[in-house]
Amino acid sequence: MKALLATLLTLALALPACASPGAHGPNGEHLDGPAATATVGTVPRIETFSELFELVGHLSGGELSILVDRYETNEPVLNGKLEVEYQGQKANAKFHADLGDYSIDEPKLLKALSAPGKHALLFTFVSGDESDLLEGTLEVSAVQVHGHEHGGGRAWLWLAAAITLLLAIAAIALVRRSKLVSGK
Repeated sequence: MKALLATLLTLALALPACASPGAHGPNGEHLDGPAATATVGTVPRIETFSELFELVGHLSGGELSILVDRYETNEPVLNGKLEVEYQGQKANAKFHADLGDYSIDEPKLLKALSAPGKHALLFTFVSGDESDLLEGTLEVSAVQVHGHEHGGGRAWLWLAAAITLLLAIAAIALVRRSKLVSGK
């Protein structure tokens, strides 16, 4: 009886560990496996460059945030004037001196850019006596794919763990009851 009880308790403690999903970080990324290489489910991002400038932007937090650097030196270009155009809509970016970025927060443009698909953008950048046109594509995913199921694929393990735990509790109760009845 003690061997059965020990086996059931061992199973009851081991099965939940097998059934648990992988560890996740604050943004849902897997901490127990290799880093994801797919861009599906990530923040929409745009990168483009010319002979003069390099532009990197991301769409998140209610704005299109853009960093502009000199292409040759990777030196940030601050206090310039940046305009973005998409399907006839234009918006001027605000420069944030504290972050060194330019941001577009025009609601109508952001709504259009947030729709799933590929969005061809044209940027006009002016800094001092230099100016440039940069083209790039912002790709917004239609489906936020996480890569696996939580619960559905391993539900049977949780069920097995629960049943094993209930059996272990019942076995403990039977052992105690038999000790009470036998007087030991």
